[in-house]
Amino acid sequence: MTSSRWLMIFASASVLAFGVAACGDDDESSGGGGGDLSGTIRIDGSSTVAPLSEAIAEEFESENSGVRVTVGTSGTGGGFEKFCAGETSISDASRAIEPDEEEACKKGGIEFEEVRVATDAMTVVINPENPVSCLTTDQLKAVWGPGSELSNWSEIPGLEEEFSEDLQLFGPGTDSGTFDYFTEEINGEEGASRKDYNNVGEDDNATVTGVSGAPGGIGYFGFSFYQENEGNLKALEVDGGKGCVSPSAETAQNDEYVPLSRPLFIYPSGEALEEDAVKAFVDYYLDNVNNIAESVGYIPLTEEQLEASRDATAKLTE
Repeated sequence: MTSSRWLMIFASASVLAFGVAACGDDDESSGGGGGDLSGTIRIDGSSTVAPLSEAIAEEFESENSGVRVTVGTSGTGGGFEKFCAGETSISDASRAIEPDEEEACKKGGIEFEEVRVATDAMTVVINPENPVSCLTTDQLKAVWGPGSELSNWSEIPGLEEEFSEDLQLFGPGTDSGTFDYFTEEINGEEGASRKDYNNVGEDDNATVTGVSGAPGGIGYFGFSFYQENEGNLKALEVDGGKGCVSPSAETAQNDEYVPLSRPLFIYPSGEALEEDAVKAFVDYYLDNVNNIAESVGYIPLTEEQLEASRDATAKLTE
């Protein structure tokens, strides 16, 4: 994670702490603060969701000195592998759990619920020197689809702007929920993608470096990473059939930015929630996530969505 992102998270957490104190919230509303809780909470999964979990974990630890929260970023798929094997308490995910992963959890005796924590506007980024402003989903598929042999921007079908630079593609690895979501929504099948791209794994910074350093560069990742690096990158508008739309909090929340707006989740296990520290952390997460989501580049939940997330958590503790 870049130093600037850590600064952003620290500032957001500090604002959150001040807001809680200013409002006079007691230990009950802050998830059992005061240092009475103890234990280790292990989280792993999506690198997209990680900044939210890290920011909330940092503030939770500051109020509960006996609790240590670790947040890994092995990707949504990698996170579910650990979660279903009983190695983690909570799995961060930038897509919904899949049937084979559900089966693995069932075999491992892991009960869980899907808890939505924010909304993201997956962002396709290009070099600032690129004059192209918008691509349709069909054009994106022509670039990223399996078997694509396009090698220059001038070869993209129907491209209005004249731009003759070699395409240089940067994208996440196959364990990434971002990869899964993008390939399903753009290429029509999860995991279906041309193979000859620069696979950066879970290192979104490598996409930033690659795209900003290549006139014909193109890549994709979560909206928060674009916001952090928008001085070095340009966000493409996407035409999903109803005209070109820019990624933003507003267009993602009101369903204008299609098909690349997506929900973000945490998956707590029922067994983990039997531990006081984990239960307090998840409650704290939902009590505070909307306070910091937008400041670290995510779209806050609506009240209806937040209530549904609380209901999902309650099912595991009944």
